[in-house]
Amino acid sequence: MTAFVAVVGALSLVNLLLCIGIVRRLREHTDILNTKLGDNGPAPMYAAGQRIGDFQATTVDGAAVSRDALTGTTLLGAFTPGCTPCKERLPLFIEQAAQRDRDQVLAIVSGTVDDAADYVARLSAVARVVREEDGGPVTTAFGVEGFPAFALIDTDGVVLASGTKLGALAMPVPA
Repeated sequence: MTAFVAVVGALSLVNLLLCIGIVRRLREHTDILNTKLGDNGPAPMYAAGQRIGDFQATTVDGAAVSRDALTGTTLLGAFTPGCTPCKERLPLFIEQAAQRDRDQVLAIVSGTVDDAADYVARLSAVARVVREEDGGPVTTAFGVEGFPAFALIDTDGVVLASGTKLGALAMPVPA
């Protein structure tokens, strides 16, 4: 009986060590997915050169916004609550947006009213904010398929640059 208990104890210890190894490996893979793969994956929205679709929406302030109402170069940010990269990149977007005219910054918050409240409150000071349910008409018009999504849009509704990081929006310097 003592030998049986010793064998079961040894097997349990080996099992515990294997479980710890698996958990450690899963954490490494999570980090890889959150940092590397997300930045090298497919574009989260329309790519440079594509024209956004027509849309009409009302901002949380009650103002009308549409593709035809975009003036100058518009900075776009699309966010959804519960998205870790969205939460991490929101402060930098707010900082960048604060350096622009509020009318040339558009933020889309995709989610329920309750879930989106914090994002809407933080973005309203620096951007025109549209809050809509998942898969709403504005995110569809911009071709948003992942969050966060950032873009620069010209007056004609053509995407100048887009990506999951604001650094992807750096405009090329003419030679």
